[in-house]
Amino acid sequence: MAQMSLYLFTGGGLALLFAFVFHVAHTALLAADRRSLAVLAPAPKLAGAGAGVGSVQFDGDLPVGRPAGAGAHVSADGDGRVDASAQGTPVIGMATTAAWVAWVLVGLSMLLRAIVVGRGPWGNMYEFAVAFSWGITGGYLFLQRRYPIRALGFLPLGVALFLVGYAATLPATIEPLVPALDNAPLLTVHVAMAMISYGIFATSFAAAVGYLLQGTGDRYAWLPSHRVLDAVAYRAVIIGFPIFATMIILGSYWASIAWGSYWSWDPKETSALVTWLIYAVYLHARNQRGWAGRPAALILVIGFGAILFTFFGNLYFSGLHAYSGLNTPTTVP
Repeated sequence: MAQMSLYLFTGGGLALLFAFVFHVAHTALLAADRRSLAVLAPAPKLAGAGAGVGSVQFDGDLPVGRPAGAGAHVSADGDGRVDASAQGTPVIGMATTAAWVAWVLVGLSMLLRAIVVGRGPWGNMYEFAVAFSWGITGGYLFLQRRYPIRALGFLPLGVALFLVGYAATLPATIEPLVPALDNAPLLTVHVAMAMISYGIFATSFAAAVGYLLQGTGDRYAWLPSHRVLDAVAYRAVIIGFPIFATMIILGSYWASIAWGSYWSWDPKETSALVTWLIYAVYLHARNQRGWAGRPAALILVIGFGAILFTFFGNLYFSGLHAYSGLNTPTTVP
């Protein structure tokens, strides 16, 4: 069963590679097709049954695209501008299918490994890198079904592909945890919270990068409008922020059981707290007139950098948190 898990991981990694390549091709085709850019349509016709591009819904301040045939998604901002970035290309169907195949295969790989180890399949650096990649892919697939962000799909999928490649270089052997940390329920739930929140924050990072490229003047018609990007980034943080906070709370509770103290200012604990504060600052800044827009997007870029540091930092700074197979046989994300 462990060997089958490795086979599924390999297949999922290859599918993720294809998904990334197809998403890059999709974005390149959108950028090259000048005739499809900056399409204008009267706002009243967009919501009517006779609109030629399909129906459009508005979800609060965020336009939500619905299928318009041939795999295309179309959204419009408050001025009635149809979002050309939501339109389909010949490869977007293959890109999305490959991403789903990768997510399913890697998920099955993790499931089989969980059965073998009897807990969440994230007890060492290999396992958590795989889980991190799976969470990013799942977060993107969840959000792209509702919001027109496929033109930026190569960014989160690129990070996920990097993590899969990194995991492939790590020892995949199954090793027991030290007794103090051998707590299957807390390990499973605590790290699952990290995996989910990290994955969702990766999509907010992609939207922030798109916002910085797009600017308030909407420089590129092949990208979603700045309003869509800002709203997608905000919604992603709204979803991920409480999950990340729950992860920290559960980790503190687990630390009290394992080490006798709720907080030890361990490097990984500290970086997780700093990351949480960065996203808290973002939520506050986005609602302030002087910080909304570009400054808020920059905060999200810094925030995802902090997430990567939280993930990799324990490899360079000694502390209570270490990953089995690389440091000492213990783990707490």
